[in-house]
This record gives sequence, C-alpha cells and structure tokens, in this order.
Amino acid sequence: MPGPFPGQVVRVHSEKSIDAATEKVDPAIVKQMIAGGMKSLTGDARPEDAWARFISPKDVVGIKVNCSGAPRIYSAPEIVAVIVENLMAVGVPAGQIYVYERFDNQLKTINYAKYVPAGIHIYAAETSRNSMIAYDPKTYVETNFFGEEDTRSNLMRLVSETLTKIVNVPNLKEHQASGVTGCLKNISYGNFSNVARSHNAEKTYTKTFIGTLAAVEPVRSRVVLNIMDGLRGVWHAGPFSEMAKFRFYPKQIMIGTDPVAMDHTLIDIIEAKRKAEGAISIFDRSMSHVGKDNSNPNTNHYLREPGHVEYASTLGLGIYDSAKIKLKVSEL
Repeated sequence: MPGPFPGQVVRVHSEKSIDAATEKVDPAIVKQMIAGGMKSLTGDARPEDAWARFISPKDVVGIKVNCSGAPRIYSAPEIVAVIVENLMAVGVPAGQIYVYERFDNQLKTINYAKYVPAGIHIYAAETSRNSMIAYDPKTYVETNFFGEEDTRSNLMRLVSETLTKIVNVPNLKEHQASGVTGCLKNISYGNFSNVARSHNAEKTYTKTFIGTLAAVEPVRSRVVLNIMDGLRGVWHAGPFSEMAKFRFYPKQIMIGTDPVAMDHTLIDIIEAKRKAEGAISIFDRSMSHVGKDNSNPNTNHYLREPGHVEYASTLGLGIYDSAKIKLKVSEL
C-alpha cells in the first residue's frame, strides 16, 4: 500500500445491483461492475489482464471480508464470488484461496461456501473468542492505552505465514469509535488480536492505532487491492446495523489500491448522507453529543476519530489530500 495507483478511486454505481426492499443482489450486475471497475483502474481492455497485474498463479490469496455487522451488513457473498472467479481465471487454484475473518460466529452467519467453488478455504482465526492459537507471537504491536493487562495485539498467522496477497473487501459503514469502517480498519482491526481495547472510553486511541497496525509488515505489502462493498451501507450506530433506519443503499462498488484515498471517499459519502438526514458530522467533538442512545443520530458512544484516515497518510499508506485524489465515477 498504496500500490501502483496511489490517489485513484474507481466508483461504479448501478441501480440494478441490489433491490433495497428485498436486499436481493444481482450477481450478473455485480460481475459487470467489478469488471468495469478493474478495467477503469488499470486501463486494461480485459478484466483478466487487470487482475493479472496484482495476482499470479503462484500466489496464496486471502480475501479479507468484513462480517462485524452480520447478519445485516457484511461483505456481500456475490462480490466475494466474483473475486474468487477472477482469481481462478488468472490461474490461482481453489486450494490457494482463503476467505477469512477474525470471528467464526460472525463468519458462519454468511455461509460464503455456498457461493464459491469447492476447495476454497473459509477461515476464522478465533473459533472461540479470545483464543490466541491462530495469532503469530512474533508479529505484534505493543502499546498501553487504558492500563489494560494485555498490551499486545498480534497478527494472524494466516497473514504472516501463509498468504502472499490479500484482496481487502470492506463495507461502506460509519463506526462509532473510528468514524468509518473502511479499507484501513478492515485490514488492521480485522487482522490483529486484542484491538477493541483502543476504545474503552469516550476518548479513544483509534486515530493512531488503525494506521499503525495497517503499516505493519507483512500486512502493508500483502494488501494489493481494495474492493469496497457499497451495495448496502450504515450511516449511524455502526458497525453492527441493529436499526434498519440507519441502513441505506448506495448501490455501488469502489475499487483501488490506495486505502487512504478510498477511505477519504467513504468519509465524504457518510458525511453527505448524515447531512441529508440532519445528523451531526462524524468529526463532531462535543461531549454533549456523547451518550448511550443509539437510536438518536446526534448521540454517539465515543468521540469519533475519522482523522485516522489522514493519520494513515502520514505513515505513507496513501493519499488523503482531496485535490490529489482522482475519483473515476461510472454508471452501469
């Protein structure tokens, strides 16, 4: 990261991609959206040539999904299926592809195996919560936030020992602590243990922790592509989407190699939606808006830290400056 296309974000929209009433996704439209987005990003005439820029048949590829908002908000299996299809089209065997997440109970709610060919690994690091056997004792970030007993966050062994490439598939979501859950949070908090400790109080440490984790090797060099699922979204009380009134349907997919530029675009989308709904900005710092009432869009559990995206840019993970971000928008 930020990869060969720093500052570039491709956004593909299709009204036909998902039915907001039934939440039924059209797999054929999704396939067209991703093919068009990949060609737009790379300039290649064929989607297989675009994918071959990032993935070779020798790679062991992880597809980092986001299931923290399941069962209502999650990385759409229709998108994951298209990614798998393209990986196999460039020669990656099924046995070298992992669809993975941290928590088994969240992952199982989606049943990705139903959508992908036999032989694809569906993997969770924690089959029981707080189990550490799947984490690498030699790759970690150590820091003390609130005087917690365990001050270490370890990287998944799958990432440090097995995968050679990662395709990151976050959702389009607001997050009560970090401001948004996008590319950066999905490959930081989604790949390391013991991360929720960063937001145990109203003032959190998410601003610096997310980028710090994302910059750790081999995470930084493994993540070669981000495909953000924006078919559904959450504009308040994320990431779990317990209330339907805070769900919306942008009906889009964003693609890029720069997680910072993509997350800045995500912030703009969430901010625009919140403004349209008459809700306070995710950049609001007033303690008068801190509270436990999730049903009120002007009340939040924490002082959000969307500044984590700009902070990540200072670590060289991508471009944050709006003037330097090139957004390519297409309609299907």
